[in-house]
Amino acid sequence: MAAILRYPGVYIQEQNSLLHSISDLPTAVPAFIGYTEKASINEESVLNIPTKIRSFAEYVSVFGVGFNSKFDILDPLPNGSGIPIKVKSGKKVVDYVPNHKAYMFPSIKLFYDNGGKDCYIVSVGTYGDTSSVTADADDLLGTKIVNGNILEGGLNALKNYIEPTIIVIPDAVNLPSVQCYQVYQEMLSHCFEMGNRFAVLDIHNGFQKQIVGQATTDVITHFRGQIGTQNLKFGAVYYPWLEANIDRSDPTFLDINLQLDELKQLLPENRANDIIDEHLKINDITADIKHNLHIALLSVCLTYKSIIKAVKVLKNRIPPCGAIAGIYVATDNNKGIWKAPAGVSVNSVIKPTVQLSRVEQELLNVDAVSGKSINAINYYTGRGTLVWGARTLAGNSNEYRYVSVHRTILHVKKSIKTGLKPFVFEPNDTTTWGAVKNMISNYLKALWRDGAFVGSQPEKAYFVQVGLGQTMTARDILEGKMIILVGVSIIRPAEFIIFRIEQDMEES
Repeated sequence: MAAILRYPGVYIQEQNSLLHSISDLPTAVPAFIGYTEKASINEESVLNIPTKIRSFAEYVSVFGVGFNSKFDILDPLPNGSGIPIKVKSGKKVVDYVPNHKAYMFPSIKLFYDNGGKDCYIVSVGTYGDTSSVTADADDLLGTKIVNGNILEGGLNALKNYIEPTIIVIPDAVNLPSVQCYQVYQEMLSHCFEMGNRFAVLDIHNGFQKQIVGQATTDVITHFRGQIGTQNLKFGAVYYPWLEANIDRSDPTFLDINLQLDELKQLLPENRANDIIDEHLKINDITADIKHNLHIALLSVCLTYKSIIKAVKVLKNRIPPCGAIAGIYVATDNNKGIWKAPAGVSVNSVIKPTVQLSRVEQELLNVDAVSGKSINAINYYTGRGTLVWGARTLAGNSNEYRYVSVHRTILHVKKSIKTGLKPFVFEPNDTTTWGAVKNMISNYLKALWRDGAFVGSQPEKAYFVQVGLGQTMTARDILEGKMIILVGVSIIRPAEFIIFRIEQDMEES
């Protein structure tokens, strides 16, 4: 009712309290879970505490640098791991010493190199004062029992945080494959329970080439068989791993888990053996002497060169989840969450570890039996390394087979639910329903104008329904429920993905 102004003075007029709007929430805020060198701010531990950072420099300040890995020279391994080399005694492989891999640091580097911004870090263990790092599923999930109590951390620690929308666990691939995929299942379940999150997954041993028809050894077949069937639309997986160029340090024999006399037995070149013999006579080998030995061996020994090259390749062989999370952030910020994070080049990468043929890409993209789509990363001449897939694991779903579609729906639902909170104690009547419908319609119209929905007119792009006899019964109202039906057209005009939002109201 308008105020009646009878004389000069200050007048106060109440405004309609139902004039609310929906704020567009952040769409791409990853949370990374894994092992770090340290975990402290101003000497206060942040171990198992989700900590927001805004840059790679801030990550290094709080969580430190990468693990100083050591490498073995071994007989060829049955699982195909390691880089093949030829030494004096025949064929060998260079591979990590057990429990000497930690992928959190390089994944964060790739995240920021590919457009990453704000993210959360959950450090589940530190390796700064240890000579090894052992991945543990209970650490990563936050299910470890200490003194009869669950030590809340890892994935479970994120349940009390609203902002994260993408979940990434780079160190899951360091677990045995069965445990790795159990962690992935828990990630998908977590995203389903939280309602606004999406998991970015890797293939265990995804540096290996796909072997079609070999169910026991093929990494792709193994993944599809182990990932389960639940909550598949809440995640996407990418293959193969990446050969990055983020660790540009030059390895030396000090990175190899061998004594000088053991190294000598591997090198067929006589001149290399003479150089090592000379150094074995020295009692106190200083850092300068070690460096000179390394340079001398590189200059005369092709076998030593191949070993050092293999170590460098292994140091830069990284699962792609960090880079993909960065691409999600960059795509959301530059184009919108409704744009597919595909056809995009991957920065700080030399090439994928596996070059895929067109047939292999098709087999990854569409699996008629399981429907578990796997997104390819491939090298294209003249274009570089590109992400060439944009599907969720629910490849057989007509509505949620695409990453951009499902992430958009999750984002819209969460934004609307957050915008409805001021209505909790309003009367569950036509006035409130009208205000709610207008608020949601205005929000969806803004998204439509930005290009989120297809359709030449708003009514072809979205709809909002709420009201007695339309979305609610009299019993619903008595039970304090306001039920809203929202439909949005993301894939094709007038073909709506419909979702229901239920707001608990003060009971009548």
